[in-house]
Amino acid sequence: FSDNVTLKAKLVGTDTKTDIAVLKVDPKGHKLTAVKFGDSNTMRIGDWVMAIGNPFGLGGTVTVGIISARNRDINAGPYDDFIQTDAAINRGNSGGPLFNMNGEVIGINTAIISPSGGSIGIGFAIPSQLAAGVVEQLRQYGETRRGWLGVRIQPVTNDIAESLGMKEPKGALVAGIIKGGPVDNGQIQPGDVVIKFDGKDIRDMRDLPRVVAESPVGKAVDVVIVRKGVEQTVKVTLGRLEDGEKLAEGENGSAGKKGQGAEEGKPVATASVLGMSIGELDAATRAKFGIAADVSGVVVTDVAKNSAAAERGIQPGEVITEIAQESVATPKDVLDRIGALKEQGRKNALLMLASKSGELRFVTIRMD
Repeated sequence: FSDNVTLKAKLVGTDTKTDIAVLKVDPKGHKLTAVKFGDSNTMRIGDWVMAIGNPFGLGGTVTVGIISARNRDINAGPYDDFIQTDAAINRGNSGGPLFNMNGEVIGINTAIISPSGGSIGIGFAIPSQLAAGVVEQLRQYGETRRGWLGVRIQPVTNDIAESLGMKEPKGALVAGIIKGGPVDNGQIQPGDVVIKFDGKDIRDMRDLPRVVAESPVGKAVDVVIVRKGVEQTVKVTLGRLEDGEKLAEGENGSAGKKGQGAEEGKPVATASVLGMSIGELDAATRAKFGIAADVSGVVVTDVAKNSAAAERGIQPGEVITEIAQESVATPKDVLDRIGALKEQGRKNALLMLASKSGELRFVTIRMD
């Protein structure tokens, strides 16, 4: 206000993942006109936009520019989907609206990239479609209630796509299932690739967390997956992300305990393959590497420098649980699977590896 009127405001709720807060304001007889949210999904690269903020404490400032890009990932969090604009955004603009030419808010100014701290024409705004959903939840519940699938994921690289028999790299590769989560019943399994969720295409890994989070808790949705080269549809009911985070913390807190496995002193069968020394996973190797009791497979005891395994970041103490989506329990199983893949003319082997605490990931290793 130009006359420096002070208004009372009460905090309704905040969301730290998107840095959005909702305030309930007492107008004290003043007439306040709320701006309207527009549809950020309809905005195109090159469309004109206007930013309003309070840069450097100067007071209300208006800048104009265009939308430079959409769906930007700036590594700010799991739901990165920013609008990029060259409208000048500086310190003090954060939280201000980004308008379209119809006077509708299509973004909330949030961040800039700048070596000097001032605007160089690379600013970012939270899309209104994301902000509106968060605002409505904060109004209704005082907190966010995001959908949760209960999977750990990683990107589908060219090598992984080839190993899974996919024509192109797309989707999100399921590397693990959270115990007690919505799909801890076999509906989705490690090694599945999610390519569509509730009718929305999953182009790459980062699409899945955002689309799932925007879905209502308790909703039953169709998920299209690729399992062992075959596309199929499964129906899952979403849990709540905030509950899932507590489960994940519990998993991490209890992980890493040394287990009591096979009998002490049993001879360990070993082999060398793809630059790795591997051995049977028994009590001795569990104790040596601190491998949890619920981890099974073949342990990696050493990795040769400059080998194919070293290039993929494989470390001693990791456990090979599957090769080409088939379980392995002994070094001989590993050698047999690698040999079979070579006979089939495969150039890469897809390995599922478990960390000492049991967290899974997939890697591909060249076999030439």
